[in-house]
Amino acid sequence: MADTTAAEPATAPAPAAENETSTTAPAPAPAPAPANDATAVAPALPKPEGETLCEVCSEPSKLTCPKCKALGLPPAFYCGKKCFPSAWPVHKKLHKKNKPKPDPRLQLFDRYSFTGPLRPFPMTAQVRKLPKSIDVPDYAVTGIPVSEDSARSSRSIEIKTPEQIEALRRVCKLGREVLDIASAAIKVGVTADAIDKVVLKACIERNCYPSPLNYRRFPKAVCVSVNEVICHGIPDMRPLQDGDIVNLDVTVFKEGVHADLNETFLVGNVDEDSVALVKTAYECLRAAVRLVKPKEFYRNLGTPIEKVARQNKCSVVTSYCGHGIGTLFHTSPNVPHYRRNKAIGKMKPGHVFTIEPMINRGRSSDQTWPDNWTSVTRDGKRSAQFEHTMLVTENGVELLTARVGAPSTHMPPFDPKVYQR
Repeated sequence: MADTTAAEPATAPAPAAENETSTTAPAPAPAPAPANDATAVAPALPKPEGETLCEVCSEPSKLTCPKCKALGLPPAFYCGKKCFPSAWPVHKKLHKKNKPKPDPRLQLFDRYSFTGPLRPFPMTAQVRKLPKSIDVPDYAVTGIPVSEDSARSSRSIEIKTPEQIEALRRVCKLGREVLDIASAAIKVGVTADAIDKVVLKACIERNCYPSPLNYRRFPKAVCVSVNEVICHGIPDMRPLQDGDIVNLDVTVFKEGVHADLNETFLVGNVDEDSVALVKTAYECLRAAVRLVKPKEFYRNLGTPIEKVARQNKCSVVTSYCGHGIGTLFHTSPNVPHYRRNKAIGKMKPGHVFTIEPMINRGRSSDQTWPDNWTSVTRDGKRSAQFEHTMLVTENGVELLTARVGAPSTHMPPFDPKVYQR
């Protein structure tokens, strides 16, 4: 796709200048502008404090342009029906310049029945121009991950070389830095679009490519999933609200490998039920990480996840799973998060993969918005998620995306203060 940059909106003409009140007798009133001259503006007269004047004849105004108000433009004042029609041929051009362009994504929702209170907002164009020094994955231009698609039929799980493992350690550390920087920007009133820009800037500063960008044509640098969004939320102009929960899913690409992690944060005053949900999602991942060691079957990871979820009256989404990662964004093994699954494979030292259980407060069923990305709970209740990229070692597990100062061999108990924003 071509580089796009949002155009600066046209601005409204400044209201007629107001003269200071004189101590001498006022000059005679000027003749009114010709009726057929829509652009003529009479010299402004002194006016009582707080009074507005017509922009054509400078008489006291009796109305404002309602269209300007609807478009958020500075108010245009007129004396009444005498001057407004004469000014209209010129004035309406201002409306045309500032008329918002239709957002194709929003048009998809004209007949869509939403499952919960969240609604899509307009999106800004992603500035796609990156420094030439940044290595990019094979889908960066076309949107098609050719290498990943070619390997999709393979069930073999790659054992990473020592060189690949060292690269993954470095890149996972950068991914952690990007997520921590982005999460620090979360607060009431901040838009997901603004967070996306923070992620893109942090990636560029680290000479990383944000892996979601143009992956199967995903339009942004990070997934921001709010409230009932399970995953793959597209950053838009909706301001975060007091009481929201928001998941940031960050993946970065450098040195030929990807690093993937996500966390869910509490925005402002979050209700106890939502805090419990976020804690449950964290503890589900924590329980699964305890099992990771050589000779463990991948299919067994779903059992402790579902047990913790059920104990806390939550459910596990079955439509998405964890995955192998490295030179490919998604590869073998598949890592389901529910029990009685048919995942293939046994863990061996050198395996690198993600576990990322998506936990719903209500039913496990999901559906996708018409944008073909945003996955939401079918009952409209909230969802939360945590994710790590991890390495199977000779003795257990190494969390490559562990928080700074946290152990890499296990996850500490959930602390809500860590995720409070």
